[in-house]
Amino acid sequence: MRTPLRPLARILKARARGEDPAAIEAENKRRRHEEMADKARQRAEGRLLVLGLAFFCAFIVIGGRMGTLASSVPEEPRASAVGNPIIGQRADIVDRNGRLLATNLETHSLYAHPRDMIDPINTATGLADIFPELDKDELIKDFTGDRKFLWIRRQISPEQMQAVHDLGSPGLLFGPREMRLYPNGPIAAHILGGASYGREGVASAEVIGVAGVERKFDAFLRDPANEGAPLELSLDLTVQAAAEQVLSGGMSLMNAKGAASVLMDVHTGEIISMVSLPDFDPNNRPRVLTTGDQSDSPLFNRAVQGVYELGSVFKIFTVAQAMELGLVNPNTLIDTQGPLTWGRFRIRDFHDYGPELSTTDVIVKSSNIGTARIAMMIGAERQKAFLGSLGFLEPTPVEMVEAPTGKPLLPRNWSEISTMTISYGHGLSSSPLHLAAAYATLANGGTQVEPTLLRTPNPPQGPRVMREVIAQRSVSMLRQVVERGTASFGEVPGYAVGGKTGTADKPRTSGAGYYDDKVIATFASVFPADDPRYVLVVTLDEPSENSGDKPRRTAGWTAVPVAAEMIRRVAPLLGLRPQVDMPQSIGVTLTSN
Repeated sequence: MRTPLRPLARILKARARGEDPAAIEAENKRRRHEEMADKARQRAEGRLLVLGLAFFCAFIVIGGRMGTLASSVPEEPRASAVGNPIIGQRADIVDRNGRLLATNLETHSLYAHPRDMIDPINTATGLADIFPELDKDELIKDFTGDRKFLWIRRQISPEQMQAVHDLGSPGLLFGPREMRLYPNGPIAAHILGGASYGREGVASAEVIGVAGVERKFDAFLRDPANEGAPLELSLDLTVQAAAEQVLSGGMSLMNAKGAASVLMDVHTGEIISMVSLPDFDPNNRPRVLTTGDQSDSPLFNRAVQGVYELGSVFKIFTVAQAMELGLVNPNTLIDTQGPLTWGRFRIRDFHDYGPELSTTDVIVKSSNIGTARIAMMIGAERQKAFLGSLGFLEPTPVEMVEAPTGKPLLPRNWSEISTMTISYGHGLSSSPLHLAAAYATLANGGTQVEPTLLRTPNPPQGPRVMREVIAQRSVSMLRQVVERGTASFGEVPGYAVGGKTGTADKPRTSGAGYYDDKVIATFASVFPADDPRYVLVVTLDEPSENSGDKPRRTAGWTAVPVAAEMIRRVAPLLGLRPQVDMPQSIGVTLTSN
């Protein structure tokens, strides 16, 4: 309770003694004010203490945080946003040895706010000078119109960015983003495919695959759960570059319209190299053709999407099946008297090989008549089933979005004449990749393999298509084709190449018959033939070797030399040592003096 300023008892006593009662009130006021001042001082001192402790704690926290940041690795801050952000980071693609095939590069986009421009006409003129592909008049129209926002370029180089910055226009703005970069240019272009932008913002853009493995594995490449792990392909970048160089030179030398090659591991099905020419640079991917033949586009993958009648390379399958069924052996004599007539159709050989040949020589000499007679022993139903086991009835399962479009073209009615013509590679169209996978089955001892573009050190073993002894006999025949048959130009010293040629007339685009002067030349090879490790298929579209008096278009003159040069170049890169016969010692003995 507060003490009264004029207590009655003291007032009465003071009056009785003749003292002034006001002095008592003044004294009480003084004491009360002193008490109030003391309490206020204590309260203020307490607040200052609390505030001082708060500042002390704040300095401790800030100092500790600064020490933590000073000892950490510097990194750019990342802004967070609610909702579904644009994914900017995309994983790299590497070859089997970890060498870079595709990666990301930080760059900038260029966009405009026309309403913020001070001099839109000079700005448009300056941009047209920096980017010649831009239309100055169109830019002036956009900058002086009603547009509030305008994309100028989705991505620009540092030099272009500096040039735009030097224009000094406040209406030109830059946005950070990533672009997909292919450091090797057109090497493996058809396999990689390419990438483009999906959802775009001024500060970032979504990079998505548009073709090849970029599109097939788009979800994997964009998945942050993979923590940036690269996509590892089965390709060997060095081998791929060498194969492209040799095939490009061979295509030019043989005056071919296009070319394709496939190099495959016979045991795993891994594609070490796959080339399609003409090609393109995925850093500047061309537009898809809207008119004409799509196979004329550089985007067309001849190795996967191109389905052709591949000719005599199919003959080894016919002979292998006949040996597997016990119908023939390598020495069985086959009637090759021609022509072979079936209704209105006549089957002839390129040369007259006499009345009969052994089964081996049917392959070595490449007799259509002999192969057709062996096919007649097999029959349509069994032939179809065998080719199906080799993968010729369905698109290849290779990991590319284009693979389903490479569906083989089969006869509507698999009749006896179809059986005869298919036996030597006419009447059924397939891709070079189909052919490589089938030859790999022969070369690895008769076990089916599936082609793959992924690094697969230990693939599951496929079903057995033929006995191992039959596969070995087939490879032996292929070796003799190079030693003494139609592929003599395919011999590569030290590597024991085996293979089969195929020259097929091209069907007319109208569908009425075949061209007289246009062929598909193919050489399917295995090496080394004594212990097959790899299959190489080379195909040339409309080749013509013109060094002689008359153009020579057969595979022995066109595809075979190109394949031989490719093997000569890539075999050492694959780690294969040439088997060279060493000269015998002349008997010199070192003796001491």
